[in-house]
Amino acid sequence: MTASESSLQDLKRRHPEWEPWLTVIREVLRESAELKWAAVVPSLAATPLGKTPLLAEARIVLPKSLLRAWFEQLIRVAHRSGTDNLATLKAALDAKLDILNIFKASLQQDDDSLKKLATSLDADAEAFAAVMALLPVPLLQATNRRCAQALKASWMEGYCPVCGAWPAFAETRGIERSRYLRCGRCGAEWEAHVLSCPYCGNGDHERLVSLIPENSAKSAIDACKVCLGYVKVFTLLQGTRPDAVMLEDLGSVEIDLAAAGEGYRRPKGPGYSVDVTVSE
Repeated sequence: MTASESSLQDLKRRHPEWEPWLTVIREVLRESAELKWAAVVPSLAATPLGKTPLLAEARIVLPKSLLRAWFEQLIRVAHRSGTDNLATLKAALDAKLDILNIFKASLQQDDDSLKKLATSLDADAEAFAAVMALLPVPLLQATNRRCAQALKASWMEGYCPVCGAWPAFAETRGIERSRYLRCGRCGAEWEAHVLSCPYCGNGDHERLVSLIPENSAKSAIDACKVCLGYVKVFTLLQGTRPDAVMLEDLGSVEIDLAAAGEGYRRPKGPGYSVDVTVSE
């Protein structure tokens, strides 16, 4: 059993009511491990330029057969998972959809466009947007695998240097207590400013707070009183595997609830909107 499969089984034991969504996540992790996605990673700069993520203005060429097969498999797994909301997604299998534009909207985290499309299909808008957010993950994971070594010492922004997403959480590692931010989509890691909000850049220590959740000795919530954003922080010996970041994020939802109870939230949308071109 792989580490990711073990984490999935643990989440299922702790939250049996999550089984429909965990079934979707399992399929995403399985697809992300396929070597075929490495062949469609676009040509990118060796390192990010300035504050621009690697995928910004990238030209992504995808065989439509590859993308459609993955899209249909993802929709099938979702609509058969056992919930009423996800079951409505079956309509997407019977419609003539522009799969390249859906992929582009998903990669750019354009939830509004995805929800409008779902409405036109009479599918649940929130469920469709949530599942389609996972559509580009195999390509994003493959892109990070190719670029990971070039990112570690060359990026200090709050958003992901690969895809522009906001971090899923932060890690404080080892004896040195080095701090890294982690992306839940591509799995990237990058060094973070310790006394700075990743969202608005606030560096005034009097307007930054650290909260310790109950029964959570190795985790904390770093929050900003300026933008009311927060980031979960885990103390670890070594970093989380890239393909397990989304699982760690999902498995620590009680910390998100604690932050929300104090009036803090994660920003919606991407930290940097990467305007990509997607073609066959």
